[in-house]
Order: sequence, then structure tokens, then C-alpha cells
Amino acid sequence: MFMFRSTIRFLRRFYRGNPAAIAGTLIVVTMVALSAGAGVVAENDPNRRVARGHQPPSEQLLLGSTRSGKDVFSQVLHGGQVSLLVAFSAAVITTLIAVAVGVSAGYFGGKVDEFLMALTNIVLVFPQLPLLIILAAFVGQVGPLMIALIIGLSSWAWGARVIRSQTLAIRNKEFVLAAEIMGESRIRIICAEILPNLTSIVVGGAIGTCIYALMAEAGLEFLGLGDPTIITWGTMLFWAQSNSAFIVGAWWDIVVPGLAIAIFGGGLALLNMSIDQVANPKLKTGGYLATWRRMKLAADRRRGLA
Repeated sequence: MFMFRSTIRFLRRFYRGNPAAIAGTLIVVTMVALSAGAGVVAENDPNRRVARGHQPPSEQLLLGSTRSGKDVFSQVLHGGQVSLLVAFSAAVITTLIAVAVGVSAGYFGGKVDEFLMALTNIVLVFPQLPLLIILAAFVGQVGPLMIALIIGLSSWAWGARVIRSQTLAIRNKEFVLAAEIMGESRIRIICAEILPNLTSIVVGGAIGTCIYALMAEAGLEFLGLGDPTIITWGTMLFWAQSNSAFIVGAWWDIVVPGLAIAIFGGGLALLNMSIDQVANPKLKTGGYLATWRRMKLAADRRRGLA
């Protein structure tokens, strides 16, 4: 019960006076809900021909039809299920590896740190996007889950270095040293003392990775390296480009999936920015800034009365 009340209190302070967090949450939650309920919201089968090719938006087809006569509205919702799954899966894989490597290197130090940082530097040497293209081309036409795995296994290095640096800063704090003196196990110290102080960095990194994974997945499929038979926002762009949608005037065929990627990425960016503002004392806004202003005003009044 106490944890529930403290969570509610934190959320109220986080969202109060923080329009970026409110807007970002509304965008992300709305798009996830629409994609999850695509079978209910969109009445047409995304793989079924329901109209003539490249019909403009109308009352019957809210976002028009593709070159093959399929409902764009239905495709963008069903495609969102796969694209968001890829983005979230890649973010989870990347975050788990980055946390494991960064915390282990920063806490244990010594040879463990040298080995893990050498491995991290090797991964950092290779540029990510060309590496993704090479891996996807080597594997051949890959499905969304394989794309998520490729992105996740190749995008953890920067996050690991940031987490390592923060772990090194926390490693010699008094509460960590006290836990070691009391005989606490290393696993418990990492889980109970260090990781809670890395929450904002880990969450911010996960959101940033989610944005990158969403863009990378769309880019790989736009280049034809994904499975074109699976509907995603990336394959929608691939087929629209292949069918010369812009040239023939069917702008909706390519604008709709592109706009979906941009809106969802923008929502995540707003969330990431708001988390950074809360975590960084120099950027604090929202309820935290209002609390600071009240405290400062009260202190000024006491000094004035004194």
C-alpha cells in the first residue's frame, strides 16, 4: 500500500506542470492502444483487397488504399503491432545487455572491467547502421524478430559505457561501502543499492534505443532487407516506394506509415526529454520546479521577516 501511494505521489509530481511528459504519454499510449486493438478498430483485413488500387481517402476508406487495393488504415494499425513489438523487443535486449555489462564493469573493476570495456570498444568501432545492413544482407530476408535481435545485439555498447561511468561514481558512496562492511552479498548490493540509483539513466537509454530500433527497422525493411510479406510500417514504405506512390499522386500510401513512425518517435522523444528534466537537477521542471519555487519563496519570506 505504501509503495502504491508513493508511486501515485511520484506520478503526480512528474506530470504536474510537465506538458512534454503529458503529451508524450498520450501519444505513446494512444498509438499502442490503437495498434493492440487493430482487430476491433479496423474492420477490413489488412491482407485483403477491398477497393481499387490507390483510392484516395474517403468515408469508406479513411486513409485510402494501396496499389493492390488494400486498406491503408487497417494496414497501418496492424503494421504497428509488429513495428512496436520490434522496437520494444530490441530496447529490452539492448537495455539488459547494457545494464549487465556496464554495472559489472563499474562495480567489479579490475580484469572484469578491462575485458568488458575491451569488448565494448570493439562493438563501438563498427558503425551501427552499416553493420545492421551488412548483417541483414548476410542473413537474407529476415523477419521482424530477427531484426529486433540484430538491433539489440549490436546497439548496447554506448549504453554500457554510460552505465559504467555512473556505476563508478556510485561505487564508492557511503551507502555502498556500508552495505559491504555489513556483509551484504554483491548481487544484493547491485540490485538494492546501485540499480535503483541508475533508474532514470536506464529508462532514458531504453526509450532512446526504442526510437533508434523503430527507425532502424523501418530503414532495413524500406531497403528490402526485411520480409515483404509481413505488414509493418517499414514494409508499407517499401511497397509504396516500389509502386511509385508519390509519382502517381497516391501520397497517402507513403505519408501515412511515415507519419506514424514520426508521431510515435516524437512521443517517445518527449518522454525521454521529460525524464531527463526530472533526473537532471539543472533541468528539473514540472512539479519539481513548482516545489522548488515554493520552497525558495518560503525561505525568502523567512529571511525577510528575520
